[in-house]
Amino acid sequence: MNTAQSPVQDYDVIIIGAGINGVGLMRELAVQGARVLLVDRADICSGTSSAPSRLIHGGLKYLETGEFRLVAQSTLERNLLLRNAPHVVHPLPTTVPVRSWFGGIVPSVRRFLRLGGKMTDRGALVLELGLQIYDFLGRHARVMPRHRLFSGARTRARWPHMSRTVMACAQYYDAAISQPERLGYECVHDALRAQEGCRVATYTRVESFHDGIVALHDLSRGQSWQARAPVVVNAGGAWIDQVNAALGVSTRYIGGTKGAHLVLRHDGLLHELDGNMVYFGTPDGRICLAYPFLGHVLVGSTDIPVSDPDAAVCTDAEQSYMLDMLGALFPGFLFDASDVIYRYSGVRPLPASNASDPGAISRDHIVHEDRLGPVALFSLVGGKWTTFRGLAEEVADTILPRLGRVRQVSTRLLPIGGGRGYPRPTDLDAHIDRFAATSTIPRERARVLFDRYGTLAVEIARFCALGPDAPLNCLPSYTRREIMFIARNEQVRHVADILYRRTTIAMSGALTPDVTHEVAGITGETLGWDADKIQRQARDAWQEAETRHHLAARENAPRFMQPEPIGA
Repeated sequence: MNTAQSPVQDYDVIIIGAGINGVGLMRELAVQGARVLLVDRADICSGTSSAPSRLIHGGLKYLETGEFRLVAQSTLERNLLLRNAPHVVHPLPTTVPVRSWFGGIVPSVRRFLRLGGKMTDRGALVLELGLQIYDFLGRHARVMPRHRLFSGARTRARWPHMSRTVMACAQYYDAAISQPERLGYECVHDALRAQEGCRVATYTRVESFHDGIVALHDLSRGQSWQARAPVVVNAGGAWIDQVNAALGVSTRYIGGTKGAHLVLRHDGLLHELDGNMVYFGTPDGRICLAYPFLGHVLVGSTDIPVSDPDAAVCTDAEQSYMLDMLGALFPGFLFDASDVIYRYSGVRPLPASNASDPGAISRDHIVHEDRLGPVALFSLVGGKWTTFRGLAEEVADTILPRLGRVRQVSTRLLPIGGGRGYPRPTDLDAHIDRFAATSTIPRERARVLFDRYGTLAVEIARFCALGPDAPLNCLPSYTRREIMFIARNEQVRHVADILYRRTTIAMSGALTPDVTHEVAGITGETLGWDADKIQRQARDAWQEAETRHHLAARENAPRFMQPEPIGA
């Protein structure tokens, strides 16, 4: 299709980038009645937003640099997410090991005054002061207990495999998000439900900008088309400067750092964590963490400056570093590469900085405004998963007057996706009983669907009941019609969208070549693909597992083979 001949599609706002900042803003604007086009060169939340530590947290370490406003906003937004997305955001008791009483006083003062210095030891005095402030800043909409400090004897009883250099520990509460990519999709789902004039264009590249028109190219279909809006928002994350260049604006807004994570299969550590996260400093001044995740242990993270976000992968050196730091804290356990069942890496879209310590770069957001002739261009730099709603609210309140609109709805207490109508914890079992009875499915199946999709499980169960269904041969915890529903209704363009983002199949360590083939077959059948496209999609999905997530490097890892042709 010739771009010059294609009709121009008009919107109120064009958002480039379907990471959490982009989808959060789309939802925020859509519920105010704005027609939004969301564009991404890949899938929803497939870049940096698919590679966080999966924490919804206030940012305890931000207190060291005096970012009290950021901590106050983060703790508030954490508390709101626990209310608005309880199907994927859960309280996480967090333990901080303490190795001294007075360590870190001088470095903490230097960091607070922005004079530099690494925190290699956070003593009990510094930690207690920080947690007192943290509790105070998080008092609004509080839903979790305040912090506590435990003695050495209680620490050793609770953590028998922890290093004997740990003399005490502190416990406070943050939260974890089990399926951030899915929550990102649900923001889009909410936007499309709120305003039928919205559209999502994934796997679509921005080609250029001329005379108020954004030229776009659908990478999957090979088609070019055009869109126009009085406001364009660049939510490209680590790729913001590249997107601006495509629009004809030269910027240097991003100076990202790479964060890598591991998923370990280690029953001993999982048992000792017992639902807790350990959040600990390292001798080189970094922060590491480990907590239970999907039946395994999530470990992170590194913080390394990187210039090319497309080249960001978790290296063997980063893996060794994290395993070594974990082993130093838990010398009673053995950790090695054979425990790693999945690893991933992403680039934090931090503002450009000359700071020698990446950990000292602010995690707060900055909104830059440029002009594309009569069109306003906003670039959303920084931010984090926890504060995406607050950032979207702030940016929407800047954009709406430009459109001649006023805010109609506050999203502060607006549930997201499967969090809508979610029962209170005391009513959860009774709710699942009713769900199982009305859907005429076994209670165990009802619980699985509810855990995965929240209240959206009702719609999925209804779809599954409309035709013959059966568990997958290679992954019986999922069914054929469950995969069909996702493929048909959840903005799926590639098999990888399902395996890595709409479900936790890959992250939970369940991905194999056989699973990949089976899901590809069901997806292709649902979307009308031919046999060649199904095989190509399966191969591409598994290649992502090999190149980005290290699955093929595991001992005795299965090898991808094309299936035999039918009748061979």
